[in-house]
Amino acid sequence: MRPGHRAFRAGLTAAVVAAGAGTLAGQSPPPSPPAPEVTTVLAEARVLIGRGKAAEAAAKVQALALPDDPNVALVLGVARYHADDPVRAIEVLTPAVPKLPEASVERREAVQVLGLALYVAGRIAEAIPFLEETGKWAADNLELAQVLGVAYLQTRQPEKARASLARTFDVPPESPAAHLLAAQLMIRVQRDDMAEAELKQGVAKDPTLPQAHYLMGQIAIFRARLDEGLAHTRREIELNPGNAMAYYQLGDALSRQQKWDEAVAALQRSLWINPFYSGPYILLGKAYLKKGDPATAEGMLRRAVQYDPNNRQAHFVLAQLLQQTGRTEEAREEFATAERLQDQEGR
Repeated sequence: MRPGHRAFRAGLTAAVVAAGAGTLAGQSPPPSPPAPEVTTVLAEARVLIGRGKAAEAAAKVQALALPDDPNVALVLGVARYHADDPVRAIEVLTPAVPKLPEASVERREAVQVLGLALYVAGRIAEAIPFLEETGKWAADNLELAQVLGVAYLQTRQPEKARASLARTFDVPPESPAAHLLAAQLMIRVQRDDMAEAELKQGVAKDPTLPQAHYLMGQIAIFRARLDEGLAHTRREIELNPGNAMAYYQLGDALSRQQKWDEAVAALQRSLWINPFYSGPYILLGKAYLKKGDPATAEGMLRRAVQYDPNNRQAHFVLAQLLQQTGRTEEAREEFATAERLQDQEGR
């Protein structure tokens, strides 16, 4: 299940009801009303879905054995989607959508849920037309704009992605801010090449764009272009000397170049701004160990564990230090903790 789709599902479903209430007059007539007993079952299923009992609702509707009734198929598809069974929701809703009247609330809900089910099932390209259709009448729905933005990114449509995300954050789509926001999401979904292009466009429009040089430095460092990464990171610090993460990134790059004294200075500055983040403590532990100061290194690593007890790397580096200083039993405990945390990450 994709992160955030539950909240999107709830918010957009509410929008369906609100937006659809006034759209039926003068439109195509709805399908013939189902029999009273069918109406009762569908209403009961809707209540069950609202109570978080979607699987029970699906079973109740399935028992009607009316696969060709679009109203029944709609509720069954919605129930299966809410029961985290998007594949079966797609199977039910795909043939039902064309049977429902254009512009009806039922058609809109079926299109909406089918788009979401395709998205959650990883069929991103197929989901986009249905999400776009929903966007025609739910243009102000921020969750829809965000999901569409991610879908466009996954299908490598950066301009559409940026426009959709600009709506989400209420900024002009060609503004430097829009380029920055798009780049941040691109990095999150591992589209670094697209992110770099967006950042370059943003900086070309506004050379002082906050966070842009930091992200360009992050990409360059990740790709082992350390000198370029350092230049961007230092530029970010010039623009925003209170950016603790920029100092941390600077210290990271300098550590990779084994410039330990410079790395220590950058990491200390990061901690003076934000003393509660474990990352700089871990790098300081490594740096002091390389500088031949195991006591200070241990202090840094124990502080990292204090602030982030579930940080596998902190426990692992501390275990290495303890092993090197002859404290075998303590080292064994830390190695065991690091291994346990690694196993948890892999689940």
